[in-house]
Amino acid sequence: MDRKIVIIPTYNEKENIENIIRAVFNLEGDFHILVIEDGSPDGTAAIVKRLQDEFKERLFMIERKGKLGLGTAYITGFKWSVEQKYDYIFEMDADFSHNPEDLPRLYEACSKDGADLAIGSRYCNGISVINWPIGRVIMSYYASVYVRTVLGMKVYDTTAGFKCYRRRVLETIDLDKVRMKGYGFQIEMKYSTHKLGFRIQEVPIIFVDRKEGTSKMSSGIFGEAFWGVMKLKFRKIRPRKA
Repeated sequence: MDRKIVIIPTYNEKENIENIIRAVFNLEGDFHILVIEDGSPDGTAAIVKRLQDEFKERLFMIERKGKLGLGTAYITGFKWSVEQKYDYIFEMDADFSHNPEDLPRLYEACSKDGADLAIGSRYCNGISVINWPIGRVIMSYYASVYVRTVLGMKVYDTTAGFKCYRRRVLETIDLDKVRMKGYGFQIEMKYSTHKLGFRIQEVPIIFVDRKEGTSKMSSGIFGEAFWGVMKLKFRKIRPRKA
């Protein structure tokens, strides 16, 4: 059986973390979870530790000191998951904006349809976003148009954070050379996957804004992504040296 792990970064997610973990473990397919916990003062880590007693050998956690950024959280998780020889490695938010029931669809896009990277896409079938203010929808949608235009990458949802990678993609990308830390990280990873010749497939999802907890979005995150895309266009993407 394929080994599958879902990486969930957390910072102050006590309202969501137990429910999202149980939702993933209720799925068929024996998914494992790796929580990357950035020193949440609200007790998120304590909840995960309690659940580890219940879900032995399926629930793992790496604790980091302080809020170090989305990109570095995922890179930490990618490296650990590759070392542990997981076949399929997923990214997912803790706040239910990504529906856990879509995880098997992302897995099938890779395992059955032959994708190397499957993206849970808000924009490949029109706009599928619920509970966002219209201004944020417009900003996010046109950010993807901008990225697609500048980088020449045929991906409709370039900032999506709901994804499934085959392990070989993460073994090939030089993770130590990934520079962007916020939502620009999502763009950089997709562009690196594209430039290295891997096959990307978008899977339509419905994105629902969080109901519990606080959003981590900021204008600085979007600023990093905007200027980072211009720099990406002129950077040579090379595979990691073995």
